[in-house]
Amino acid sequence: MATDFKSIPIIDVGPFVAKCDDPNMAQDPIVCEVVKQLDQACREAGFFYVKGHGIPDPLIKEVKNVSHRFFHLPYEEKLNIKMTPAAGYRGYQRIGENITKGIPDMHEAIDCYREMKPGVYGELGNPMEGNNQWPLDPPNFKTLMEEYVALCTDLSRKILRGIALALCSSADAFEGEIAGDAFWVLRIIGYPGASNEKSEELAQNDIGCGAHTDYGLLTLVNQDDDITALQVRNLSGEWISAPPIPGTFVCNIGDMLKIWSNGLYDSTLHRVINNSPKYRVCVAYFHEPNFDAAVEPSDICVKRTGGIRKSGKAVYGEHLVGKVQKNFV
Repeated sequence: MATDFKSIPIIDVGPFVAKCDDPNMAQDPIVCEVVKQLDQACREAGFFYVKGHGIPDPLIKEVKNVSHRFFHLPYEEKLNIKMTPAAGYRGYQRIGENITKGIPDMHEAIDCYREMKPGVYGELGNPMEGNNQWPLDPPNFKTLMEEYVALCTDLSRKILRGIALALCSSADAFEGEIAGDAFWVLRIIGYPGASNEKSEELAQNDIGCGAHTDYGLLTLVNQDDDITALQVRNLSGEWISAPPIPGTFVCNIGDMLKIWSNGLYDSTLHRVINNSPKYRVCVAYFHEPNFDAAVEPSDICVKRTGGIRKSGKAVYGEHLVGKVQKNFV
């Protein structure tokens, strides 16, 4: 459960990432220190920065650069990859099309999901079936994003091994039936600057993205270096800023990890308000369970929290589809 934290902790995961597949890593004191820091951050804030992650900084920056270039294209060109239910909710959405708790969000985005073979998950997967719609301009957009997703997937798997050690002393707890074949979501998001003109119907709403929690296990946020817009709510209801720190990702836990940990770790509310006159880009990678995973409180976490299960079983794919189908106009 989140506390009255006043800032977001920074964790150097480099020593852990280097050894996370070593069968003896749990006996390494440096690894144990990183695991301790992960545990504390997940308990107290549900958010933390990660540095020493190993993803090249030029790639991180170029991902944001091509995103800026896409969002600066004429609106008509962006509509070439318009998101529709028929496209599996993949593609471009205009400003105000994404809805959080009934209120249009002041951002535009490209939504991408791990592609699945038609029929592989039966009726469960049917709403999300489709191919990702990548823009042709910039020309390197698809290749760059696919490389980026592969690296984020590997990093998230490694961070989850540390979290698993913290929760139950078994690094592979999330592998196999929970996240051994992890689904992923990529949201490439653009937030207009505060000085930009807004249409009349949206003028009363300056929230880039309303208060929400994330759906899955773990999120990696890659945000522009010069704009502070992400805010995280602590236990007292204060909104704590998560300013960009070059060379880091902001990392947070999602609903599925909250369920699995039986509430030991909470999925913390957060929102985005871009008060800068500059256009802001954020590329958020969401590491999810297997699409058909049935996630429920783990026995060891139930034991650690007094023996009472605080939530029932949730099938990740059902959770995702339910959220997605309510999130768009």
